[in-house]
Parts: sequence; C-alpha cells; structure tokens
Amino acid sequence: MRHVPADVKPRLRSALWLPLFDELADPRVAARLAAEAEEAGWDGFFVWDQLCWREPVRQVADSWIALAAIATATERLRFGPMVTVLPRRRPAKVARETATLDQLSGGRLTLGVGLGSDRFAGELSRTGEQLDDRLRGQMLDESLAILAAAWSGEPVHHRGEHYTVDGMTFLPRPVQRPGVPVWAAGFPGNPRPIRRAARLDGFFPANLEHPDQLAEVVATLTELRHGDMDSYDIAISLPVGVDPEPYARAGATWWLTDIDPGVRLDTVRGVLRDGPAA
Repeated sequence: MRHVPADVKPRLRSALWLPLFDELADPRVAARLAAEAEEAGWDGFFVWDQLCWREPVRQVADSWIALAAIATATERLRFGPMVTVLPRRRPAKVARETATLDQLSGGRLTLGVGLGSDRFAGELSRTGEQLDDRLRGQMLDESLAILAAAWSGEPVHHRGEHYTVDGMTFLPRPVQRPGVPVWAAGFPGNPRPIRRAARLDGFFPANLEHPDQLAEVVATLTELRHGDMDSYDIAISLPVGVDPEPYARAGATWWLTDIDPGVRLDTVRGVLRDGPAA
C-alpha cells in the first residue's frame, strides 16, 4: 500500500462516473455537469466509452467529443474515459486524441483502458471487432507500447503483429510527463490484468465484493511494483450510499460513483449536489 505515517489518513478522491446515455447523451449537458461537479468539490469526472447499449437505452454520446467539452468547461477536475476498449481503436489515432485532450485541459487527462466485453451490448461482434480475449490482450499491450512511444515526442518505429507505426512523430506532446496517466481495468481474480496494471499508473478493479478482496489486489500490486506505490492509483466504483472508507483503508485512492445506465439527469444532479465522499 501507499507509504504514509500511521497517524496520517490518506485522502480518498471522489469522481462522478457517468454513462453518456439518453438524458446524458448531449455533450453540453455533460460539460455543464462537470462544471457543477468542480464547483461542488468533486475531484474527477469520468465517462463510459461505449458505441451502443442494450434496451431501453436509445441515445449514446461519443465520449471523446464530450471529453473535449468537459475539458473546456472545467479548470481543476481530472477527467477521462473509464474505460476505453483500446483493442477496437487505432493506437496512432488515440495518441493524437490523448495528447490534444491533455493540451486542451492543461494536463488533467487520465486514460482508462481495458479489453472490453461483448456480453453487455454486443458492440464488438456487431462491428466486426476481435472477439478472442487473448488476442485483444495482445492488441491492448501493443497499443500501450505505441502510446508510450508516441507521448515521448520521439519518432515511433513499431512493426508488431497487429499494428504498424513507421517513423511518425507525435507532437505536441501531452502536458503530463512522461505521458498521460493510464489506469488498466480488470477483474481482481485474473492475474493478467493485474500484471498489466502494475506496469502502468493505476488499476481499476471490476466487481469488487469486499474490502478484503481489494487489500489482496493491493498487496499483489505492491509486490509486483517492488513497493513503489507512492504515486500509484487504485480506483474503485461503488454505488452511492455505500461507505468507501473501508476500501480507502484497503488501499483505494479514488472512489467513482457506480451509476446505472439510463439514469435520469435530475438523479445525477442530486448525487452531484450531495457532494463527494467526506
């Protein structure tokens, strides 16, 4: 876990985490909510990155356009996609998008990444994307290598099994150095996402059932990172009303609101106005 004196309580930062569906599918609405969240004292504003969702959801916003609107409407909030399915996106395009968003926001972007799944909305099979988890894992790792190289500002020479970037330089660089922080999502019982996350800047575990489960994950990450957890983030999603404090003691550094798809705008505003976790 993070190394802090016994009498110092680590601060748990709080973020709204919203599906941009139906009443939230207007990027102007997302930008206004982000500005209101910043004023109310929230630390972050993260959005789902989906192409579609199952019924009764009908309207879906593009998360990257919404993130640009959020960046210009706020000054302090950390924001980003949580998470983007990197294997269905071209890494060279993501390199440009992330650097530009980081420039636009003055260095406030966090990039959440994951393998994705076809079971919730069928968006992989319905758009002809790779369905094999192992191959998507390879694509994810290859994309992450390209992003790290692109954010360096040096020419990228990559010829891999899935992607080619031949001598391109990606300037301007992100404001944040050495690059945009990356949080990897994964299930706590699966060792591969945890090993991947240990090489990055944070972990976003899915389907946590108990703080002890998180403590085990944090212990594994601490071992894999040889104790270097001082600048590492553990982001958890919990429903509003569930006390995040036991998870903070287990090592969580961020609490994200777990809000159902199709949530009404007035419900989100109620959560927002109630304020972040104390």
